[in-house]
Amino acid sequence: MKGIAGFFKKYIWAFLNTHRQFFMVLYALIYCPWFVYLENHVTTHYHIIHVPLDDMIPFCEFFVIPYYLWFVYMGVSMVFIALFDGPTCYKMGLFLITGMTVFLIVSTVYPNGQDLRPDLFVRDNFCVDLVRKMYAADTPTNVLPSLHVYNSIGMHLALCASPRLARRPVIKRASGILMILIILSTVFIRQHSVVDVFSACAMAAIMYLVSYVIIPHLSEAKQTAVTAERKF
Repeated sequence: MKGIAGFFKKYIWAFLNTHRQFFMVLYALIYCPWFVYLENHVTTHYHIIHVPLDDMIPFCEFFVIPYYLWFVYMGVSMVFIALFDGPTCYKMGLFLITGMTVFLIVSTVYPNGQDLRPDLFVRDNFCVDLVRKMYAADTPTNVLPSLHVYNSIGMHLALCASPRLARRPVIKRASGILMILIILSTVFIRQHSVVDVFSACAMAAIMYLVSYVIIPHLSEAKQTAVTAERKF
């Protein structure tokens, strides 16, 4: 036990002490139980999110690939920002945590779902198999706003804002292309209504102003005032 405690103190705690942004991961202790509760209880009685524009979008199973790439995109990008860019990580954390909390609250007070999934598939291929597995694993409920869309936008904003990537335009362009493909995937594989997409984009625009413009501006103004006071 002493060996384990010593290792934790020497390496793990020392790392966390210099990378305190990793403590934001503790939000998972709130998000995961709440989301699981919603998935298990919002199953039959919920509001259908469906508008005429949804019926004009064809099903395209190939978009399941960028839909699944979302998990890799989020994981790799978050670890990169958290490891190498603490200031941007706090902005990213505020953006993501606020949006996911709003999603949980909306799903709780306004249970919602969609009825867009096809009953039959006209083709049978690898991508269709992936869609079937995704449908089986993920219920068509708790879709407003789309976290796939919102978090993709948030991650792209963080990568673009990071000074570590200031001279890496190729990475930022690739991120932008993947973000767009992920957003499109949510409607082309019939996992989300356009309402979910537009609401996520609107929330992302608001949180961008809060996380990357308003709060940093207020922090800089406060720091300037403190510096001025010290001079006197």
